[in-house]
Amino acid sequence: MDLIIDVGNTFTKLAVFEKNKLIDKKRIETKNCISGIRELQKIHGNLINAIVSSVGALDNDTLKYVDKEFRLQILSYKTNLPFKNLYSTPKTLGIDRIALVCASVEEFPDNNVLIIDAGTCITYDFINNKNEYLGGAISPGIRMRYKAMYNQTAGLPLLKTEVPKNLIGDSTASSMHSGVVNGVLNEIDGCITQYLEEYQDLTVILTGGDAKMLSKQLKSSIFANSNFLLKGLNFILNYNLY
Repeated sequence: MDLIIDVGNTFTKLAVFEKNKLIDKKRIETKNCISGIRELQKIHGNLINAIVSSVGALDNDTLKYVDKEFRLQILSYKTNLPFKNLYSTPKTLGIDRIALVCASVEEFPDNNVLIIDAGTCITYDFINNKNEYLGGAISPGIRMRYKAMYNQTAGLPLLKTEVPKNLIGDSTASSMHSGVVNGVLNEIDGCITQYLEEYQDLTVILTGGDAKMLSKQLKSSIFANSNFLLKGLNFILNYNLY
């Protein structure tokens, strides 16, 4: 079985895969990463291989522990990948974006695929049916938009994310909700429409922390998968092991 370690500055996602099947996952504080890994080792026993993404956020003790306990793969832009990377600045391509593209290669081989990750930022990544990664786009995510209005103005409050009840906001708060959420929805639908004008046989994947909320309101036809990044990391691990 394989251990996936997706490291964030504050939180880390741990996942256990048996072949291609996700059998367990947990979200822990990054500072408690070793204890979280040990818990999974006790539960699943025969964890052998591991992959770490965003390794820079891990402290040395955690990295040493993982390196000692597992056959370790550290994901970077130099990792052997199952697609041709045509990004002009591969060193700056986010590890999470690499993993998402790999997941699309596994699940939708030889297709034109647009992967939309609605998280802190909203990233758009496109791989064509020739297995060539061309790039995409990056824009502010939902929480970033709320925070920008709060931080960059004198009078606007910092609100929790809320799906607007009406298009037309009749208060400052409802106007902000309409602006943020409807703005994101129209951005995503508009982006998909632009891609469809050039690539009619397009598969669209929506993932990330805000995917569940957004997927119910988008006009475009999409596949929503909250575990897409974890699947991509597992695919990279096995692609480099065998």
